[in-house]
Amino acid sequence: MPFLSLLILLFFFSSLLSCSLSQPLRGVFIDCGATVPSLVDGRQWLPDADFTTAGTPKTLTLPVLYPILSTARSFPLDQNLRRKFCYVVPAYRTGKYLIRTTYFYGGINGRDSPPVFDQIVDGTFWGVVNTTEDYVKGAASYYEGVFVAQTKSISVCVAANTYTDSDPFVSALEIVALADSLYNSTDFGKFGLSLVARHSFGYNGAIIRYPDDIFDRFWEPFGENNSTISWGRDVSVSGFWNLPPLKIFQTELTTSQLGPMELQWPPTSLPSSTYYIALYFADDQDSSSGNSRVFNISINDVTYYHDLNVNPEGSVVFANQWPLTGLTKITMAPAPGSNIGPLINAGEVFDVLVLGGRTLTRDVIALEQVKKSFQNPPLDWNGDPCLPLQYTWTGVTCSEKPRIRVVTLNLTSMGLSGTLSPYLANFTAVTDIWLGNNSLSGDIPDLSRLKRLQTLHLEDNQLTGEIPTLLGNIDNLHELFLQGNNLTGQVPNNLIGKPGLNLKTSPGNQLLLPPHS
Repeated sequence: MPFLSLLILLFFFSSLLSCSLSQPLRGVFIDCGATVPSLVDGRQWLPDADFTTAGTPKTLTLPVLYPILSTARSFPLDQNLRRKFCYVVPAYRTGKYLIRTTYFYGGINGRDSPPVFDQIVDGTFWGVVNTTEDYVKGAASYYEGVFVAQTKSISVCVAANTYTDSDPFVSALEIVALADSLYNSTDFGKFGLSLVARHSFGYNGAIIRYPDDIFDRFWEPFGENNSTISWGRDVSVSGFWNLPPLKIFQTELTTSQLGPMELQWPPTSLPSSTYYIALYFADDQDSSSGNSRVFNISINDVTYYHDLNVNPEGSVVFANQWPLTGLTKITMAPAPGSNIGPLINAGEVFDVLVLGGRTLTRDVIALEQVKKSFQNPPLDWNGDPCLPLQYTWTGVTCSEKPRIRVVTLNLTSMGLSGTLSPYLANFTAVTDIWLGNNSLSGDIPDLSRLKRLQTLHLEDNQLTGEIPTLLGNIDNLHELFLQGNNLTGQVPNNLIGKPGLNLKTSPGNQLLLPPHS
C-alpha cells in the first residue's frame, strides 16, 4: 500500500476564524440564462451574458423550488461532439476557490430525460454530469469542487460526450473565494478536489450552508441510522483549518453499546480512484466526568487512525490520498480502557483529480488576440485552447506534454470575417496555418518568426496590401497559397524560385512579377 498521509489536528480559536466570521460571502454568482440581475437569499445573482459567448438562454415552463432554477443556458449538440462551451470568470491568480455548478433540466430540450455530458475546469476534466436520478425526484443536481486559479480567470465548461443525446445545459454557476487554510494539505498545483459526499451525521434538517458555513459549502443531512443520537447544546469547537460550521457538531451518530459502530459512507458505490477523506469529531463529555471515549478507526478493514481520543475541543482526522473502490465501510471500535462507545459528527470525501495542465501562456495570449481580430470566431473558443486534449478548440491542434503548444491552426471554410492579427507571429511552435476560403480582409502580418512554419494557406479571402518580403526568410516554408485575394505590388524576389516552395498567387490579385535580372 502506498504511503498515506494521516494526521489528527486539534486547534483552538484562531484569528483566521474570527476574521472570516466577520466577512460576507465573497464570490461570483451566475444565474445561467437570466437576462437581468436578481437578489436571492441576500446575494446578488448576475445574468450570464458577460461570462460566455455561446449558447441560448432558456426559460423553464414548470414551477421551480428556487428562483435561479427558472432559467438555464443550453449549448448546441449538433456537430459539437467533444466541443466545450465555457464560462470565463475573473479570479485572483493562485486564489483558492469553491466551484459549484447546478443543473435542473425542466424539459428545456423537449425530451423526458436530461442529457448526460461532461464538465471541465480550465484544462482539467472534472467529471460526467448525470442529473437523471435527481430530476426524476423533482430535484436539482449540484457538483462542487475546490481548485486554485492558475491565471487571472477560471473557465468552467460543459461539453457533449458520446452519450449526450440532447443539448448540454447549466442552471447556475457559483465561484466562492476560500481561505488559504482550507484543504491546505492538498498540493493544488498538481491536484483539484471534486466533492463526492459531505454529511452532517445524526442530522435530519435542511442542508447546512451559509451563513452557518461561511464559505457556503453544502453539508447534507445523514440521519437515517438506528444508532443516531442528536444533541442540541452549544459546542465549543473552533479553529479547524477547514473551518467547518459549528452546527455540524450539534448532532452525532453514536451507539449506546460499548462496541464497534459501522457506517456505510459515502452512501454510493465509488469508482476506483484516490480520495481525500476528512472525518470530524467532538465529544460532549467533560474530562472531569471520568468517562473515556477512545476508539480506533478503519476503512474497509484497513486501519485509518489508531487511538483517537475525542474531547470537547474537537478533532479532525484526514487522509490526503486514500484508495477506494465500491462501497465503503467505516468502523469505529472502542480501544482498551474506553468506557463509552464511539461517535462521529461529520465527514467529507473528495475525489482527488490530477490536473490536466494548461497551454503555454504565450500561445493562449496569442489565440485570444487572434480571436479578437475575428468578427465571428468559433463558438467554442473559450477556456483552455488545448486541454483536455480531446476538447481542443475548433481548428486548433496542440502538442502533448510537457509543454503544451499550438502546432496547427486550421480554420478553412469557417465563414470567418475580420483581419489577420499580428499575434499569429507568436505561435512559434506552429507548422501549419490554414485560413483559406473565408472573408478575411486587411494586410498579411509579418510571420517571419515562425521558423517551423511549413504551410500557409490564405487563399480565397479579401486580403489587401503587399506580400511581406520576410515570408521568404522562413526556411521550412514549402507551401504558400495566396490566390483569390486583392493583393497588390510585386511578388518578392526571395519567393520566386525559392527551392521546394509551392507558391500560388493566381487567379486573383493584381501582382507584378519582379523584373528579370
